Amino acid sequence: MDEKLLVTKRDGRKEPLDLDKIHRVLDWASEGLTNVSTSQVELKSQIQFYSGIKTEDIHETIIKAAADLISEQAPDYQYLAARLAIFHLRKKAYGQFEPPHLYAHVKEMVAHKRYDKHLLEDYSEEEFDQLNEMLVHERDMNFSYAAVKQLEGKYLVQNRVTGAVYESPQFLYILVAACLFARYPQSTRLQYVQDFYNAISTFKLSLPTPIMSGVRTPTRQFSSCVLIECDDSLDSINATSSAIVRYVSQRAGIGVNAGRIRAVGSSIRGGEAQHTGCIPFFKHFQTAVKCCSQGGVRGGAATLFYPLWHLEAESLLVLKNNRGVEENRVRHLDYGVQINRLLYQRLLKNQLITLFSPSDVPGLYEAFFADQEEFERLYTQYEADESIRKRQVKASELFSLLMQERASTGRIYVHNVDHTNTHSAFDPNVAPVRQSNLCLEITLPTKPLNDINDPEGEIALCTLSAFNLGALENFDELEKLADLIVRALDALLDYQDYPIIAAERGSMNRRTLGIGVINYAYFLAKNNARYSDGSGINITHRVFEAIQYYLLKASVNLAKEFGPCPWFEQTRYAQGILPIDTYKKDLDVICKEPLHYDWEALRQDIKTHGLRNSTLTALMPSETSSQISNATNGIEPPRGLVSVKASKDGILSQVVPDYLHLKDKYELLWDMPSNEGYLQLVGIMQKFVDQAISANTSYDPLRFEGGRVPMKQLLKDLLLAYKYGLKTLYYHNTRDGSKDLQSDIAASDDCASGACKI
Repeated sequence: MDEKLLVTKRDGRKEPLDLDKIHRVLDWASEGLTNVSTSQVELKSQIQFYSGIKTEDIHETIIKAAADLISEQAPDYQYLAARLAIFHLRKKAYGQFEPPHLYAHVKEMVAHKRYDKHLLEDYSEEEFDQLNEMLVHERDMNFSYAAVKQLEGKYLVQNRVTGAVYESPQFLYILVAACLFARYPQSTRLQYVQDFYNAISTFKLSLPTPIMSGVRTPTRQFSSCVLIECDDSLDSINATSSAIVRYVSQRAGIGVNAGRIRAVGSSIRGGEAQHTGCIPFFKHFQTAVKCCSQGGVRGGAATLFYPLWHLEAESLLVLKNNRGVEENRVRHLDYGVQINRLLYQRLLKNQLITLFSPSDVPGLYEAFFADQEEFERLYTQYEADESIRKRQVKASELFSLLMQERASTGRIYVHNVDHTNTHSAFDPNVAPVRQSNLCLEITLPTKPLNDINDPEGEIALCTLSAFNLGALENFDELEKLADLIVRALDALLDYQDYPIIAAERGSMNRRTLGIGVINYAYFLAKNNARYSDGSGINITHRVFEAIQYYLLKASVNLAKEFGPCPWFEQTRYAQGILPIDTYKKDLDVICKEPLHYDWEALRQDIKTHGLRNSTLTALMPSETSSQISNATNGIEPPRGLVSVKASKDGILSQVVPDYLHLKDKYELLWDMPSNEGYLQLVGIMQKFVDQAISANTSYDPLRFEGGRVPMKQLLKDLLLAYKYGLKTLYYHNTRDGSKDLQSDIAASDDCASGACKI
């Protein structure tokens, strides 16, 4: 063949095929990696060359070939594939491998309205030169393949219709830092920008999807979690629906508290009409959640909360299952079922639970959250009142129905409302917590809206982030990281927009943050500890004590600079009460680790100066954002040393951190003999966490007689979680015998299907 094959370049030009270029790129991508073979990648790719083939198609084929070779035996293919993907990404973004100067890049992006114009207004060209000097573009080579695909799919600024990408990762990181510290004094802000950039670009801190995909763009809504409470009126139901639409459209995951809505058959307008009950209004909320896409970043998702003693409980518990007809199912919401001590006691004593419509029992719904003694008094009083409509069911049957539906759908969640308020950052007498969020880790006060502009309503927002426990060299390193993340997230509260008055009111007055962790499984493995045998108890106590201590210290220091949050007096912190005072003392039986920090001095500092932020901690799933840091997600054990995760970008394989040295140290999910050790560790975390924890229960049916998990075991674990003070339970995982896939296709980053997986 005399004529050489021609390839089509990205700019449309044609030139002869040069196989040496492919070899050179592969050699570059494999430098320093072990157990990788460039010839193996070339063989695997099996490119069928033809005249005019696009260089872009060649590159994508080679990337996929490298990614397909990722395995336990050859984990470094995840970095080879990542480097090839970064090379490809930069070519798409800039037409060349080397990124442009930051100032030129920002000017062009602002001109096309892809970046927020304030960047050019707040920073001078000289300062952009300094920011450009801070950039370490070589850090792009530290990503795993799964990380690059998640960045490209969800986080980098792009045209989601054409697929055009406009930036590379280090620009994302430096500009997030620049935006968050833009209002700091010029004398200090560049240092804060540099420190924060270094922390996030070296994966010591992890940011949630709304921040990574949104900060630097003209869209200014970055809270991962939105909590909306509904009252028992048409005006409030409609206002709730409107609020859902506004926030779903801006990338947030939704928690809806609909527990006040009266039961079917209740009187309306003095008996003029009968109420249709909860289900039609739950359907209304489902429509609001699903009516907006989220800009290609993720779909809308919500968890709806109601009390287990609601008159319609038996009908509500089955709303998600596949049986029944469309009229009596609302399958596209998840549900949080609210329980307290009295209901658990009825189960333990094999007694009856009485179901009421909240509208028929004045004061009962409010006491359910704020005052457990008053709830018990009213509950037994209303049980004895024959004039009140009610129904009684065996506690064992009601709890069994709850756990059966939790097991079959995986997504009927549990909210222990008494722990949420007795071990709370807030004084329940003035600011009770009546709901959680999409992923069951946010516990903040809310007030129902009567209309969308209700000045008395309160929508709770929480802004998230996480420490990478695997990147810590020592616990005291948390002090500087805590200061950085609290400053950054607190600044973000002022930087973002609030489409609803009730959300601005709550955020500006409470200034709530939810800082969690990623890479806990790697942290345990590094420290020769496991989930199931008690070896992780003391070190977990030490690290979570350090986290809460340093976050509180950072918020006190911020209060000294900028003043405490306006509603600080509504917190328990204002009374000098800390999480270490209110945790479930059953934990002391399993953990003897003492406190290591000067809590009494901190307590006095808080009472004297206040806190800038009403809350500071929440442990979220972080399913997708943990992949960016090549970390194990949240506090969860991995399902395999190589996790195969399904996303909208395809199947992504991710190898656990430091696989070659620690592969025998990891305890995998399905190797755990039971949930007990895991629940103990979560209880110890909850001792220090002022909000809640996205904790899961997991079952392998093959461990049980007949291949079925007995109801007795499900109820035992539920009671164990309550005993150790857990506020919430998130997913119920069941091993089905097929290859494990961890999927984030369903809806959003930041809560497995939802929105708060940071």
